[in-house]
Parts: sequence; C-alpha cells; structure tokens
Amino acid sequence: MALRYSREHQWIDGTDASAAIVGITTFAQDTLGDIVFVELPEPGKTFARGEVAAVVESVKTAADVFMPAAGEIVEVNEALRADPSLANTDPQDAGWFFKVRLSAPTELDELLDAAGYEAVTAEG
Repeated sequence: MALRYSREHQWIDGTDASAAIVGITTFAQDTLGDIVFVELPEPGKTFARGEVAAVVESVKTAADVFMPAAGEIVEVNEALRADPSLANTDPQDAGWFFKVRLSAPTELDELLDAAGYEAVTAEG
C-alpha cells in the first residue's frame, strides 16, 4: 500500500506488513517551522487511532502527533531524538517518528491517499 495521510498531517507507510512507519508531512513541518525537539513514544506502548503518540516542538509552537491507525509501538527513530532537525530536512524519509505494529490494518483504508491529502492542504 502506498503512503496514506491523516487530516492531522501525519503520514503512514504500511507497505511493510510487520510494522508501519509514521511521521509528519512536509506540510506539517512547513507550518510548524524549525523543529527543535521531539518527544517519542516508548516501544511496547499501544495507542488507539487518534490518540496523541508523540509531541514536536518548534521555534513557533508545540504540536501533538496523533496515531493514524491503532497499534503497538515497536521502534522509535533514535536518530530523530538525537537530531530533531531531521524532521525539518527530510520529514517524509529520514525524519520518520516511529514504527507501529497495526492492530487494525483496515484503518489505513479510512485515511487519505496523496490526491485526497493534497486537496485537504489546498483548503488551507
């Protein structure tokens, strides 16, 4: 499955059946400005879809990172914790936040595809 997007500006890559990768979108990063700190979830913790799983702080504000689909955190991006600027320079690749073992993979079907997300961001 290709990338899917939440209306809260998270992306999720569910192509790996063992663990989906989650991060913030380029749109979110552009809106936040320079990210200077990330608070990542603990591996082993489970979240329902829509729950706050992480927090980002930028020079402008702090923002919650919501779970786009329910599951258990299996890995966090320690490189991002050490260098939050990865979320600025490469939010949709090296700046990923965490990997999650999905408990309800069908929830991905309820998220936006690229065209749908682009339409949401164009609305402002």
